Amino acid sequence: MDAKAAQTAFQYSTLLLQPDKLGRRSTTTTSSLNPLSRDPTKKVGVIFSLKLHHHHARPSFTIRRTTTPLEVSCSYDNVPAASTLESGGCRAPLEEELILKTKLQEIEPYLNGRCIYLVGMMGSGKTTVGKIMSQVLGYSFCDCDTLIEEQVDGNSVADIFKQYGEAFFRDKETEALCKLSQMHRLVISTGGGAVMRPINWKYMHKGVSVWLDVPVEALAQRIAAVGTNSRPLLHYEAGDAYTRTFMRLSALFEERSEAYANANTRVSLENIAAKSGQKDVSDLSPTAIAIEALEQIEGFVKGEDD
Repeated sequence: MDAKAAQTAFQYSTLLLQPDKLGRRSTTTTSSLNPLSRDPTKKVGVIFSLKLHHHHARPSFTIRRTTTPLEVSCSYDNVPAASTLESGGCRAPLEEELILKTKLQEIEPYLNGRCIYLVGMMGSGKTTVGKIMSQVLGYSFCDCDTLIEEQVDGNSVADIFKQYGEAFFRDKETEALCKLSQMHRLVISTGGGAVMRPINWKYMHKGVSVWLDVPVEALAQRIAAVGTNSRPLLHYEAGDAYTRTFMRLSALFEERSEAYANANTRVSLENIAAKSGQKDVSDLSPTAIAIEALEQIEGFVKGEDD
């Protein structure tokens, strides 16, 4: 696209959740959703259009929103069986729904519409947890990787890495975060490596950033189970699927852990499991993780006034 053009338009299509009601049932068939797995072939069929126009070098944004309830077409895998609150097809027990509603009332006055950025390793559940949080808060949900894919002719992240290289992808990622930082009322799932560029933190710190901290062993088990084809950074180790995934994830975490710590809040799945008496973090429900995230956000935003 010609940077010298008098008017430049970037259009993105991203994932949204229906924010108007808790416990509203989707009209589509749902199965189960695992918070630590990601299937890039599954799409949510609601379009959120974001256009950036340049007029006299001053950007402005236009969001097209309907005033009627959004229609969501979802197909998820591995949703925990017990539920009443739905995020796509993900329900929670009644007591968890009440907790989520309470958290909304407690933090909403402090958020003032600021965006929430979820950071963490690949497979940490950013998309799954983010969708629940967006529904609770009445926000829209945005997957940063999906924005980039649609900007690059619908190519998957893996294909973008293969055809254009990682540096190209990271540039597109920074561009997307820059635009999103000027928006409001979004829960944004970022790519696992987005934290490595300081400029990205400049954009993310305009909102509230949350690190979903998941043990590498759990990540490796989940990703190895569903396959690594959609994970371009996991294609360079030898050995069986788990060993290859574990070794690469361990190296990535060592490189990125200090950067993840720049987030405003940290949600440790090990801590949640310890508090709830769970032995395996993989047994935690996405809703339990979302509740902890909202609690950490509450502590942060209220602490800003101290």
